[in-house]
Amino acid sequence: MAEVLLFHHAQGLTSGVRAFADAIGANGHIVHTPDLFEGRTFPSIEEGLAYIGEIGFDAMRERGVRVADELPPGLVYAGFSFGVLPAQKLAQTRPGARGALLFYSCLPISGEWAFGPWPDGVPVQIHGMDNDPVFVGEGDIDAAREIVEKVEDAELFLYPGDQHYFADSSLSSYDADATALLTTRVLIFLDRTTTSLAGKKHSTDNL
Repeated sequence: MAEVLLFHHAQGLTSGVRAFADAIGANGHIVHTPDLFEGRTFPSIEEGLAYIGEIGFDAMRERGVRVADELPPGLVYAGFSFGVLPAQKLAQTRPGARGALLFYSCLPISGEWAFGPWPDGVPVQIHGMDNDPVFVGEGDIDAAREIVEKVEDAELFLYPGDQHYFADSSLSSYDADATALLTTRVLIFLDRTTTSLAGKKHSTDNL
């Protein structure tokens, strides 16, 4: 059994994010889904980002990081898009991380804005669509490929399509086939973190 801290995307803790967490939990894992927006959800990414901007991206990220203070070490940190900010920071900086799951977004591990190098022994999976204008068009895929190149246990999975929030069943961007494959890969990853098996680094495109 893995224990996962899962952060929602910029539209909030939607029923689709909860459904994803429930699917993982139904397979024997514990999934925490903190609501960083205090009950607010937004009908568009733009409106959600505007709200985050009012609070401040750094302040909102740190709100997520503080959630972990109430939980034990040994977590897998996961995030959808905006939620990658706190998830990746925790995976890279909080001792005891068991792994990281980064959906639709990825931050560099080198350069001015990085949290530092990736910690040894922390596996990571990164998932995005191959024509997503955010993940691909805004350069997150380059950060993902840097991680795959430099981190021993790192996987990048690209799915055919151009949707950003493709694993949120409550949104029009939902892709059921891609989500089913993503979920299978996530469950394999979580099972592996509980048995401490060493994974093989690879990048799989257009599956």
